[in-house]
Amino acid sequence: MNPFEYQLMFQVEDRHWWYQGMASISRAFLNRWYLPGGNLEILDAGCGTGASMAGFLAEYGRVTGADISACALGFCQQRALPNLTQASIMHLPFADHAFDVVTSFDVLSDGAVPNDLAPIKEFFRVLIPGGRVLLRLPAYPWLRGRHDQAVLTVRRYTVRTARSLLEQAGFYVEHVSYANTLLFPLIVLKRFSEHLLPPRNQASDLQFNPGSFNALLKSLLSLEAGPAASRGLPFGVSLFILGRRL
Repeated sequence: MNPFEYQLMFQVEDRHWWYQGMASISRAFLNRWYLPGGNLEILDAGCGTGASMAGFLAEYGRVTGADISACALGFCQQRALPNLTQASIMHLPFADHAFDVVTSFDVLSDGAVPNDLAPIKEFFRVLIPGGRVLLRLPAYPWLRGRHDQAVLTVRRYTVRTARSLLEQAGFYVEHVSYANTLLFPLIVLKRFSEHLLPPRNQASDLQFNPGSFNALLKSLLSLEAGPAASRGLPFGVSLFILGRRL
């Protein structure tokens, strides 16, 4: 991801509806298996600017962040986050069985990851037996749009492809769900309109300021947390999958 996008993320992710709603869904997933206030060893693989580390992940234990980008880690340091490592998720510099939980949010889809199975095998290696991995991934290849180009997203997933990826690495898939379901029709309409209208620039969707609608959009997305973490949602713009190392 280019430095401009990291800076934009850092500026908006603590209040932007999408980040805040996704944090609610992630927390709901973790709450099915873990209690806040625990002492888990957690790896946030591809931690970006550190919002998840500083936010909901810290509720469950000690969080280590790894990212290949020095720029991203610089923003983590501005948050005064400890336990940072510059590393590729393709080759994690941690011992076997070092973590109870590995999280990775919209990282496997990145163009800097040449092979998305290799990181999953690394997550498996660094987890303790019985440890879990929680992934968030962009959904449906046909939803690829200008935002993907701006943030260098080269892969989008379905339940079938995500499940197959984890199972190939040896994980047992415990739960999977799509997310951002309520707003799915509007986002599909936006994506298809991009093919009809000439682009003004190559900036990501974060350039769009929802203004007074931010709170409403956050509430709509956060409403999905319970259903996504329990029975699962049948479609959406993103996909969550949780696997356990047996």
